[in-house]
Amino acid sequence: MKITQIVIISIISIITVNTVSAQQKLNPETEKKIDVLMSKMTLEEKVGQMNQYNGFWDVTGPAPVGGSAEEKYENIKKGLVGSMLTVRGVKEVKAVQKIAVEQTRLGIPLIIGFDVIHGYKTISPIPLAEAASWDLKAIEKSAEVAASEAAASGINWTFGPMMDISRDARWGRVMEGAGEDPFLGGKIAAARVKGFQGDNTFKSPSRIAATAKHFAAYGFVEAGLEYNAVEIGNNTLFNQVLPPFKSAVDAGIRSVMNSFNTINGTPATADRYLLRDVLKDKWNFSGFVVSDWASIREMISWGFSKDEKAAAKSAVEAGTDMDMESGIYLPYLIDLVKQGKVKESFVDDAVRRILRVKFELGLFDDPYRFLDEKREKETIGSTANHEAVLDMAKKSIVLLKNEKNLLPLKKSGQKILLLGSLAESKNSPLGSWRIAADNNTAVSVLEGMKAYKGNQLNFVEGPKLTTSEPTFLTEVNYNTTDRKGLEEAKNAAKNADVVVMVLGEHGFSSGEARSRTNIDLPGLQEEFLKEIFKVNPNIVLVLNNGRPLTINWASENIPAIVEAWHLGTQAGNAVSQVLYGDYNPSGKLPMTFPRNVGQIPVYYNHLNTGRPFDKDKNVFWSHYSDVEKTPLYPFGFGLSYTKFEYSDLKINKKLFSKGENIQVTFTLKNTGKYDGKEVAQLYIQDESASVARPVKELKGFQIVELKSGESKKITFNLTEKELGFYDNSGNFIIEEGTFKVMVGGNSESLISDEFGLE
Repeated sequence: MKITQIVIISIISIITVNTVSAQQKLNPETEKKIDVLMSKMTLEEKVGQMNQYNGFWDVTGPAPVGGSAEEKYENIKKGLVGSMLTVRGVKEVKAVQKIAVEQTRLGIPLIIGFDVIHGYKTISPIPLAEAASWDLKAIEKSAEVAASEAAASGINWTFGPMMDISRDARWGRVMEGAGEDPFLGGKIAAARVKGFQGDNTFKSPSRIAATAKHFAAYGFVEAGLEYNAVEIGNNTLFNQVLPPFKSAVDAGIRSVMNSFNTINGTPATADRYLLRDVLKDKWNFSGFVVSDWASIREMISWGFSKDEKAAAKSAVEAGTDMDMESGIYLPYLIDLVKQGKVKESFVDDAVRRILRVKFELGLFDDPYRFLDEKREKETIGSTANHEAVLDMAKKSIVLLKNEKNLLPLKKSGQKILLLGSLAESKNSPLGSWRIAADNNTAVSVLEGMKAYKGNQLNFVEGPKLTTSEPTFLTEVNYNTTDRKGLEEAKNAAKNADVVVMVLGEHGFSSGEARSRTNIDLPGLQEEFLKEIFKVNPNIVLVLNNGRPLTINWASENIPAIVEAWHLGTQAGNAVSQVLYGDYNPSGKLPMTFPRNVGQIPVYYNHLNTGRPFDKDKNVFWSHYSDVEKTPLYPFGFGLSYTKFEYSDLKINKKLFSKGENIQVTFTLKNTGKYDGKEVAQLYIQDESASVARPVKELKGFQIVELKSGESKKITFNLTEKELGFYDNSGNFIIEEGTFKVMVGGNSESLISDEFGLE
């Protein structure tokens, strides 16, 4: 037990101590309008607002006849539907909105939702790749571009951003998040919310409501297995999982989505503590909660709810305001209220929240404000949008290794061989979760490199990556037997000065339901890499992937490795500009790369254990017998074509009192030959506390641009917000004691000093 706790602040108190949340500022005029409207609504119409349907017919065609489609259509006309999802395009959205506004008794407009995850038609890098930029302004701009195109297509609500912290690369949905760190994740969450929502006034029809998902702990599913259970302690829940969601709420996010998992035996969709006690009450969240796809119904499969009626009761009482595609609220909730089994106040609270967001979006003033065919044509695929996603893509690339001066490539006089199916793919670089994008619209690496005319460029595919082209709904079947093309590639490699090999995962190998037990180079790719290495070791390996991979052999043997993720529409141009040195890479890993899956979960902000070192020269210390316990590439790691030196770390004094500002300064120098950018990172360690604290925690970062030979003095300020943590009861506390401060270019290569707090 540590020395005295000097500040104890409950979660609810934090709201008053810190900056007042945007969520607290309700518009009295809007609330009055909601009161008037709700006074006119029947119970059936109220529950209708809590009902969301997926697009189920061609809305610009004839009305459906027969079956569930006709029933859903009739429910829209009766005012028993509050939202539609996956209806997109001005003509289609206008047609369905026209029914809701002009054919129902009260004319309440629909809110139109869609999975706008990393772009609409013009696709940015996958979110994990964007996180590797650590560039909050670029990430905000990326979300703004996505919002502008979605809004131009009639969509006014996105099911993003995802802010699940995860330490398990086996889980396919790591590609949708910001990685393993809650501090970085929180900053990125706020940036994306601002990009989607602007200043939260929605005066511009180019901004849309955002959704924080998945609430909560989805990134901690057992074994990295999709839709699985989560058993999690309060320390991890409060300090790792929830902070990015709190950051999103403080940024003004308008909706939150349940996660599919259970949390310590309770489905998140029915977790009253998280939804009502924490989110709505303590955090003062004023938007609404939507279930994930059919997650209310899935509580029956979990063995939590005995039937649909029980599922409806549990979900609404917990605080799930809108039912996405379960079809359970509408048939059961009305009777539950009438029978006195569910309080109507739960329904009223949900409906008020949904109507509030519709008013905020301006849908009651003009239900068709997002529906402008001229804007749709001018916005989607605009030159400005392509320039923005290209900028984002370049900033997302991480240089993992660069020996033998292979990079940057020379712009003339080199014979360059480009290998791999992924090098010519125009589909895989778009990544997963890009359901509005047209297939084969990415710039391939082959196309990008062809734009550089000074070298002799030769392309050979080599063994095919997959047995067929996968889709969003199908498994990726990798080629494991057909080596056709290998000998041609080897012969071509013998005559090349440099071989660029584009290997990794197909874009549909990550994302929802894409869990993997092996996260190596799938199929024949590692064999392909080794065979080429035998005839020409001058290889630049360009990785396309949506998660950290285990690339031990490549890391040991290949001289240059570029982490290029799935970079979206402008992927090939971004990769080529980095390879040729027109853009000096500056990305840093937002997630640890393990040596093998046996290390998972592996993450930088772990606890120290009671036996961290081999101090007694025997086997009884925390380690593996067969592999180092260190990662292959640590969190925050990333090289540049230049080099940076950290020195002269100073803290403005050695002992501080509560409330004092702690100033940390150091010198950063570019000691290499190229101008470049460095993401300078600051970590702290609370060396002893009432709850064991991590060996280090990220608490600040700055992107610093330096010319070759230039130095700058960098300053970070630490406050109680950075020094404190949540105890196991969810109380925010700051304790006196000794704190270690560390700065550097990644979470392992750091210089340090310390100070005391009394």
